[in-house]
Amino acid sequence: MKYLIIGGDAAGMSAAMQIVRAQKQAEITVIEQGEYYSYAQCGLPYLISGEVEDAADLVARPRATFREKYGIDARVRQQAQALDTAGKTVVVADLESGRQLHESYDKLLLAMGARARKPAWPGVDLAGVHVLKAIPDALAIKAMMAQVDDVVVIGGGYVGLEAVEALRHIGKSVRLLHRSGKLGANFDEDMAALILEEAQNHGVQVHLNEQVQRLKGSGRVSTVHTDKGSYPAQLVLVAVGVEPNTQWVDGLAKHESGAILVDNQLRTSQADIFAAGDCATQYHRIKGTQDYVPLGTTANKQGALAGQIISGQQRHFAGIVGTGVMRFFGLTLARTGLSSAEAHSSQRQVDSVMIKARDKAGYMPDAGALHVKLLYDQESKELLGGQLIGPGADKRIDVLATALFHGMTVPDLLHLDLSYAPPFNGVWDPIQQAARRV
Repeated sequence: MKYLIIGGDAAGMSAAMQIVRAQKQAEITVIEQGEYYSYAQCGLPYLISGEVEDAADLVARPRATFREKYGIDARVRQQAQALDTAGKTVVVADLESGRQLHESYDKLLLAMGARARKPAWPGVDLAGVHVLKAIPDALAIKAMMAQVDDVVVIGGGYVGLEAVEALRHIGKSVRLLHRSGKLGANFDEDMAALILEEAQNHGVQVHLNEQVQRLKGSGRVSTVHTDKGSYPAQLVLVAVGVEPNTQWVDGLAKHESGAILVDNQLRTSQADIFAAGDCATQYHRIKGTQDYVPLGTTANKQGALAGQIISGQQRHFAGIVGTGVMRFFGLTLARTGLSSAEAHSSQRQVDSVMIKARDKAGYMPDAGALHVKLLYDQESKELLGGQLIGPGADKRIDVLATALFHGMTVPDLLHLDLSYAPPFNGVWDPIQQAARRV
């Protein structure tokens, strides 16, 4: 049995290791376009800031380990270019030699992830214009830092905000341009106002509702022009989202995002072909539909499950509820479930409650402000989503994610036996304080 995996990062190598464990003599070939295997993309901003000192620290297992210890034919600098479902073959370009290869398979896993979007603005290919998706991106940005003072970050989602924090951490002047009227992907406007305030408090020049039109410079970028002004930039970081690396894949059903549609066993619309991670869809338990929410946690889970299923085990992917957390200067930003916009578009009658509480007993000297917002169905009181900003948000968002996974109502939250001691919590946890107002 020949297993062919396209993609050597989270989903692909999680799957490969499950196959190895189940079938010691399995023939596994992995095609990777880049140079690194199994690295932590989420750690890239902290490599730029210097909190992570060495890129090698972000690599969970080097390629040599997969080849020498586990017998996996783990390749680099090879790019999948075409899929022949009838002939069960993938056309692969060797980027070093220029040769074209035809790799056959009995079982195929598509796990090639996503790529950073780079809109076709005039000047976007100038030197000094970067994305942040892989280790070489972070190293290229880091190499320029000694010669750079003014940086423009385009995009106010997770990657943009993390990059802004990293760049301010090393003393750069940072301007953040965002086409939306709020910062923070999937945070409601009342919560996003806290993110904007934190950015401004740390010297970030924020421009909302502003559209980039072109980038200018003589060989190297020097100016970013928008519909409202022009701004100096010695380095530009484009962080406007990602899109799945599926442009070369024909013959499989796809989601509107371009991600490959999969069922709860990670099977695609073609026999013997599976997909997992940032190039595949994820079933959203609250929406009740296939969605596209590319996150490293999900990629690892889907990859591991795909490997187990491919090697004959009975498993299924239970779905996501859309949980995310990040640090932004002095704040912890966390959310799960539906935002207000998503909840209203689902045709539900939605209500919400928002409070400002303390993350621990109020008399403790280090107690901080924690903002909590719960969204719920007006009639059934079913919990639909939660957003938290402030200290302790990471602890509480996992409680809400668990509640969402099990279909709990907001009143059900009051019955949870949550931990209490003054240095960690109040006698009523902040999410229970919010629930009491429903």
